[in-house]
Parts: sequence; C-alpha cells; structure tokens
Amino acid sequence: MRHVTRVYGQGAAEVRALQDLDLDVDAGMMVAVMGPSGSGKSTLLTIAGSLEDPTSGQVRVCGEDLATLPRNAKARLRRRTIGYVFQDFNLLPGLTAAENVALPLELDGMSARKARAAGLASLEALGLGERAAHFPDQMSGGERQRVAIARAVVGERRLLLADEPSGALDSANGEAVMRLIHAACKRGLAAVVVTHDAQLASWADRVVFLRDGRVTDQTVPAPGPESLLTSGPRQQGRGQ
Repeated sequence: MRHVTRVYGQGAAEVRALQDLDLDVDAGMMVAVMGPSGSGKSTLLTIAGSLEDPTSGQVRVCGEDLATLPRNAKARLRRRTIGYVFQDFNLLPGLTAAENVALPLELDGMSARKARAAGLASLEALGLGERAAHFPDQMSGGERQRVAIARAVVGERRLLLADEPSGALDSANGEAVMRLIHAACKRGLAAVVVTHDAQLASWADRVVFLRDGRVTDQTVPAPGPESLLTSGPRQQGRGQ
C-alpha cells in the first residue's frame, strides 16, 4: 500500500478510515495489525483484498496494481491469489469440510475431482483429514476455524488476510490458529492478521499499530512462542 486513504461520507459526516497509509508485506512474512475499535483495521483488510477501492493511493498485490485491473481480473485475483479468514468462519452449513475447502477451486474452473484432492490435502496439512466428511455443525469452533484456514490457503494462494481469526476461540485454540497461519507463511504466503491479543501478535514478524487510520508505530516483537520452532538467523533477527 502506498499513501492509501479511504474516506466515507461528505462534509460534516466525513470519516477518514485510513489516512496516507503505507504498508509492505513480503512473501513468507506475517504482519499483525493492532489498534482500538474504529482505527481502520478492517478497512485495511478489505482494501488489501480488493473488496473495496481506496479513495486515493496505490495498492499492489503480487505486482498487480489493483486500480488498473478490470472487474473480472480482480475477481480472478481474489479467487486464485488471496485467501480470507473471518472471525465467524463463513463456512457453508450444507457442505462438508472438504466441500467447503474445495469450493473456491471449483468456482475457478478446476474439476471437482482435482479440487476435492487439493481440499483434502489442505485439510490433512491442518490435521483435519478425519473430519473431511463432517458438516460445520458437527465440528468444534477450533475445527471450523481450521477448515476456514484450509480454505484460505488451498491452491496457489499467495496472500492471507485474517480478521480476528482467534476472536471466537479460547486461548488454546487461538494460539493453535496463529501457529497454523505462521506455518503457512513458512511455506511462502504473506499474511496480514488483525488481532486484539498482544500474546497472539507475538507470533508475527512485525506488528503494526493503527490509530485514526494512521500507522502510529511498527515493531518487531521479541521472540514469542514460535521461536521454539525456529532457529539460527531467523530467531536472532526477530530479537533485534
């Protein structure tokens, strides 16, 4: 993002959700976004995911300038490149876990057989292979959130956007979700995670603080729980 501003309303009712915001997220990096309610966190995600346009400024995803993409190309970018994880999961209740994960691939034209195979592989990677045939209401909150993550990273996704992905979970499941997102980043995804929990934010490579639509601070957290899973230069870099 470069000099991104998003304004809602006009005149006395004008609200600046984002103001001249700059943000870079590299492949393999997790950035946590924190800030009080109304600071612009969710707006940042919707603009990064091309779900809405900025009032001004430039947004580039995987080298593509979103402002220059026609509507169909944006939709294709969202299907193929960007994965979303929502606080309320957004799983379709009439589909099994495997069908929920495979659906974006099928919508993008992949055959049902290949999409199902990719969906099962994604679920297996998150320890949900045995739950693939279960419906959302047959799974726990932690399992549903893992299904949502599997759907967000299936295929060739390169950017993961998560809005309070642990907000509906207890502390143990919340930490497990952050561990899974961290693992996805280790495989090369870039991730932007909105969270209110400083302990969970410690899993990120960088923490960005927003207030009134502006970045007020950025920090590299001290080694958190995931430091036990890393070694050498990466751990040292995180402590610098």
